[in-house]
Amino acid sequence: MKVFIIGTGLIGGSFALDLREEVEKVEIFGIDHNDQHLEEALNAGLIDNKANFEDLVNADLVYLAIPVDASLEILPKVLDTVNDNCVVTDAGSTKEQLCREVASHPKRRNYLAGHPIAGTEFSGPSAAIHGLFKYKTNIICEIEKTAFKLQEKALEVFNAIGMRIRYMDPVSHDRHIAYVSHLSHISSFMLGKTVLEKEKNERDIFDLAGSGFASTVRLAKSSPGMWTPIFRQNKKNVMETLDEYISNLKHFRQLMETDNFEEVFQEMEKTNHIKDVLNGITQNENLKILENGK
Repeated sequence: MKVFIIGTGLIGGSFALDLREEVEKVEIFGIDHNDQHLEEALNAGLIDNKANFEDLVNADLVYLAIPVDASLEILPKVLDTVNDNCVVTDAGSTKEQLCREVASHPKRRNYLAGHPIAGTEFSGPSAAIHGLFKYKTNIICEIEKTAFKLQEKALEVFNAIGMRIRYMDPVSHDRHIAYVSHLSHISSFMLGKTVLEKEKNERDIFDLAGSGFASTVRLAKSSPGMWTPIFRQNKKNVMETLDEYISNLKHFRQLMETDNFEEVFQEMEKTNHIKDVLNGITQNENLKILENGK
């Protein structure tokens, strides 16, 4: 299988590592606008060869792991070039605009819209991790628009690297992901900003920062170059989630301002229910893994 990875950073590099480990007879090619990233990926053994867009005619599978704004431009060009037996999939965190962009493309049947719920706050080829996708959910949108034999080809690869599959329409995907991913990144960025601004006058503030702060602000280390286009493409949904979040923050502040700490306790106690929800999700995932014999 000839696999072309466009974007050899964390996601593309990790995909390459898992392919090399789990898929037999795979040859991996890398395409990246950053020549240094390509060199790093080649030297690290993530890819076997550098490639150009003209080479995509030989691809069996193309994986786009680039910022979502770049995908709007690159995906149609990729579809223009690939052969009829090649499946093109991606890792973009927004799906509605991209699916709409290629809705009328003559080779729409070659595209499988995907979003793996996997990643870290780091970027670049050196951030690639083997096993990053194992037991993680890959959301697939509009699968009915992808040729069946090409669906099978992609799903076999996803299964080989240990991913779970969830199907969703692009509109629902972007709305839901705004809550569970995009909002948490904004919250982390703004918490980091608040502390950095305070630290200008109080140099000891980071001496007091513990693991709670570190885990909450971890996402603030994520790439602005990747996240700005995500916020732009999912602006409507992100704005709605921000309005709800800000409303909850204002309510919490009002409770404190009026010394209503009994209600503060009640608010936090009700929110403790999230641990039951998350534990339930983990248990269900483990059960499915056992049922599938993995």
